[in-house]
Amino acid sequence: MTEPPSLIDYPCDFPIKIMGHADTLAGQAAVGAEHTLVQQSFPQAVLMIVKRHAPDFDDTSMAIKISKKGTYLSLTCTVRAVSRTQLDALYQELCDHPTVVMTL
Repeated sequence: MTEPPSLIDYPCDFPIKIMGHADTLAGQAAVGAEHTLVQQSFPQAVLMIVKRHAPDFDDTSMAIKISKKGTYLSLTCTVRAVSRTQLDALYQELCDHPTVVMTL
């Protein structure tokens, strides 16, 4: 089965908007050589996922906006997309993460 042609010309800068609850912790994550367990915030969890799929992503370029009532956070990450496969994998991992409510 062949994939339909992409409407996007790669490589390109591609904005991704990720929404989650403002007070959500991502849970336990193993970090460092000794695998110390730490709590992660929603933005930290998203940043780790984005950097896994787009290692050249600049952390400081992540735009964060909080909802009027302070319930939700909206994160916008503009990644340098090199392929449809890369974007599909990034979207899938973001959508599968328990702290992510919606990804656009």
